[in-house]
Parts: sequence; C-alpha cells; structure tokens
Amino acid sequence: MRVCVIGTGYVGLVTGVCLAHIGHQVICVDNNEEKVKLMQAGQSPIFEPGLSELMQNAIQSQGIEFTTDIARGVEHGEILFIAVGTPPLPTGESDTRYVEAVARSIGAHLNGGYKVVVNKSTVPIGSGDWVRMIVLDGIAERQKSLVPAGSVDVLPEIKADFDVVSNPEFLREGCAIHDTFNPDRIVLGSNSPRAIAMMKELYAPIVAREAAEDQSLPTVPVVVTDISSAEMVKYASNAFLATKISFINEVANICDRVGADVTQVARGIGLDSRIGSKFLQAGIGWGGSCFPKDVSALIHTADDYGYEAQLLKAAVSVNQRQRLITLEKLQQVLKILKGKTVGLLGLTFKPDTDDMRDAPALDLIEQLTRLGTKVKAFDPLVSQTGMRHGLSNVIVETDAERLADGCDALVLVTDWKQFRTLDYAKMATLMNYPVVIDGRNFLDQEALEQAGFRYVGIGR
Repeated sequence: MRVCVIGTGYVGLVTGVCLAHIGHQVICVDNNEEKVKLMQAGQSPIFEPGLSELMQNAIQSQGIEFTTDIARGVEHGEILFIAVGTPPLPTGESDTRYVEAVARSIGAHLNGGYKVVVNKSTVPIGSGDWVRMIVLDGIAERQKSLVPAGSVDVLPEIKADFDVVSNPEFLREGCAIHDTFNPDRIVLGSNSPRAIAMMKELYAPIVAREAAEDQSLPTVPVVVTDISSAEMVKYASNAFLATKISFINEVANICDRVGADVTQVARGIGLDSRIGSKFLQAGIGWGGSCFPKDVSALIHTADDYGYEAQLLKAAVSVNQRQRLITLEKLQQVLKILKGKTVGLLGLTFKPDTDDMRDAPALDLIEQLTRLGTKVKAFDPLVSQTGMRHGLSNVIVETDAERLADGCDALVLVTDWKQFRTLDYAKMATLMNYPVVIDGRNFLDQEALEQAGFRYVGIGR
C-alpha cells in the first residue's frame, strides 16, 4: 500500500520505517530540511536500537523516501499518518497546533481519490471529529484561493473523499522496533468500515506475525472501536502503568519504614495473575515524553468535563516526591551535602535511549546544585553524544571510573545493563566515601558490598 507519514519524530520515523520493511511504499514528510537531508543520507536523527539498519535497508530497497514536500506525500498516500508532536502546555493539556497545521495542510492538498487520515499523534479525546473539521477547513480555504480576483464568487469543486481513524501507538523507547512487529494489540478507532478494512490490510503482515521474532505466536488482536474510545485507550493505558509504578513506590517507602524489602514484596504480589509483575519495579519514579504528558492530559480532560481525577492526581504527586527520595537517602548517609561531590550513573529517563525529556535526573541535579553539591555524571549515550541541554551545572564524564574519582557518593539513576558489570572494586578506591544509592534497585547488593561499597536501595 502507499503510505505517507507526516512528522518524523520518534513515532513517525519508527512507523514509516517499519511499514516500509513489511513491503509498503512509504513517503515520510518533515518540514525540517536539515533533518530530511540527514535521513535521505541514511542517518537516523534519533537513537533507537536497530532503527538505523532498518532505515538504510528500506532506502536501498526504495521502500521509503524522505521529503519536505507535503503535497507530494498527500498525493502519494492512500493512508496518511499524522505523527507530529503534541507537547504538554503549562496547563497540562496537549498542544495540538502541529496536528492542526498538518490536518489543514492535508485538506489543502486533497484532490480526488479516497484517503484514510490516521491520527497517530496522541491527541485529546474527541479529536477525530476536530481533525475532520480542520481537513474540511483546509479544503474550503483551497477552494477560495482558486477563485480569480474580481470574479463571481462561485467556488470550484474539489473532490475530497476521506475518513479519519484513530490508531494510537504503544511504543516503548529502546524497544520500539520490537514493539512495532510484536504488538500486544492494534487499536483502530473509526465508524467507517471502508477505513477499517484498509487499516487491517495495512497491518495484515504484522497481525499475521510475519515480521515477529516468534512467528508461531497467535495472531495479533485487532481492537476496533469508535474514535473516542480508541483515543481513551491510549491515555488509559499510560495512566494505568504510571499509577502502577507510583503504587509500588508508595509501598517501597512504607517498606523502608517497617523493615520489609520491596523487591520481595513486588515478586510476591506480581505472581498474582490479576496483578502481574510488569511495572512493579520500585525506584525514583517515571519520566520521559509519554507518561507525564498523557497523565496530565487525562487529568485536564476530566477537569474539562467536571470530574476530578483524584487517583491520577495522587499518582503524579507520589511520582514527584519519589524523584527526590535519593536526595533524602544521600542526606541520611552523608548528612551535610554542601561541599560534597555526588556522581550520577545514568541521566536518561530509561536505558537504551538518549531521551532526557522529564528525566528524574534533572530534578535531582537541580536540588543537589541548590544544596551546594558538585554534581558529576556518566551516561553511556549522553556522554558519547555531547548533549548538554539542562546539564549546565553538571560535569559529564566519559567513563565510570572518571565519574567515581573524588566522589562522596554515587547514585544509580538509569538502569543501563552495562552498569551491572563495572569495575566497582576499583571505583571504590577512587572515591572519598564508597557509597552507592541504587535508585532503581538494579545492582547486585552483595557484589557491591564485597567491592567495598555501602549499598542503599529503595524500599529495602
């Protein structure tokens, strides 16, 4: 099928590349010329394991191309994905101006032939009808622009046959390629049987597990709903997972006070089939681009309709407090932090990504700096790329041993796999006080203590 993906951020680029990999003809559109040139040269502008290789293969097979020309993309695509960002506003609601601009531009270039306009961006509930209205506005504006000046105002006919579908994404950064080819479900929201049929055809190879690691698995469930319900599925999914993390962190803080071990508690409750073990890892809270934005947007939507989402507000409150739990533990161990040096193992909000958006590390850095602490950090990706946004008060080291040198304590912030196998015995000899605060309960406590460290976990 012919596909156009408008917006080559995290979701758009992964979606376009993976659809090209399973045999569709894809044009990706972005208004950033430098970014498009980079992608045309086969270089991914984002870090995601496996994405660069998949993208280069798709370019070589001529299954994908990149352009700034949205008219060409709209003309090419039978299915048009809107995959631009919807960042949070200070009020908590989503900023939909980029979605609006794309929808209007689609309307301005529609002319004959049936199209399916797909909301892949995470948009406020009820946006399906709104996007349809904006596309129609774009068509109307184009009609007016075609009327010669001074002529009788008879608008020329523009044939535009389209439907809007909500198709939320559930990609995890660091696992996006795997998640695309091995989804738990595919959600399609529309009242148009024709549009749903085309979307099912688009995803047929994925539904049949043709690109899956294990092709013997049952076919992927396809959930067909109305548009608003599909939009709610996305928000409700992320809100539930965020709440689950906040719940286990609340339990961890109680464990700290009563002498229980939250890792054992989590295992015990996770074996209950009604609960499950995923997202029961206590630590310093959630961050990134999805959970904070989506939970806040759902709270804001509830407020708009006269309902106070108290549970979701509590989940946000617990998470904000949890981000500074390592600060409390540092104060308990070192007492006065002023004049001390603290090293952070990891900066990104999760491993296998270079994403620093709403990372807990940023709050910790801000508070440590406020208390007069020198902050050093080592992150396998951030140290390599030289990113420094939000890190003006941090000495970013190039390896873990340089990080440890002269530190009074280390804090594990991001659970990168390579942090399990560092030479902690050597690092301990380089520190003023060999103390490690394990903010993810990720490290081997026994091994750390044998290496000479004092180990402090979360809820342990």
